Amino acid sequence: MTSDPPKYRPLERFWPYAELPEQPTADELAALDPDLYEALFGAQKRPFSITLVFPVLDVPAFPAALEIARASAEFRETRLGDGLRYRARFWSSDASTLRDLFQIVGGSDATEVLIDDRPVPYARELWLPLVWFLIPR
Repeated sequence: MTSDPPKYRPLERFWPYAELPEQPTADELAALDPDLYEALFGAQKRPFSITLVFPVLDVPAFPAALEIARASAEFRETRLGDGLRYRARFWSSDASTLRDLFQIVGGSDATEVLIDDRPVPYARELWLPLVWFLIPR
């Protein structure tokens, strides 16, 4: 040990970055995966929902599908590698809008149907036709 004073004295700041908020913003919370949100904050009380998750599709009505999806109860775009995936959540009261979107994107095997944010067996074959019964004639 030398008795010479140090030539460099570090600053007392801990972070060399801009001031970051302690809590996440509302936009950051909305962008969280539903499973992660439930693990962090517990289960939310919300009504029964059906979610369609679909990639960019090469169909003529795809712009209309995006317009329908953006008007859903919850809409999110996520980037997976080079491609985009769209996630649109519908409540049971939006059965006709859900059917309109599914008629456009449902022909693709890449389209996923989630029941309350969970993949369920026979979601396409059983759950969606049951929801179609909710559409008034």
